Amino acid sequence: MSNLSIIKTEIENYAGDSNLTEMQILEKLQNHYFKKKVNENLKLYKKGQKKVRDITKDLKISPRKFYALLEQKKISHKKYNKSDQEQAIDS
Repeated sequence: MSNLSIIKTEIENYAGDSNLTEMQILEKLQNHYFKKKVNENLKLYKKGQKKVRDITKDLKISPRKFYALLEQKKISHKKYNKSDQEQAIDS
C-alpha cells in the first residue's frame, strides 16, 4: 500500500467520523500548512535573512498580500509611499 492511499483512507475515515466532507478537510489542512510556511518565512524576514521578493515567490502570493500579513501580525516594515514621490517629481 502506498503512502498516498494511506492518507486517502485516513481522510475518508476522518470525514466519516466528523461532520466534514473530504474537501473541507483538505481546505483546513491547506490553511494550516500555508500559515505554518508563512510563520517560518516571517521569522526569516524579521532576522533579515530573506527578502520580500523571495518570500512572495515561495508562498506564491503578491507583495501586497505579504505586506498585509505584516501589518496584520504588527511587524514593522518600510512603507513605500507613491504619493510622496509624485509630489517630489512635480515640484
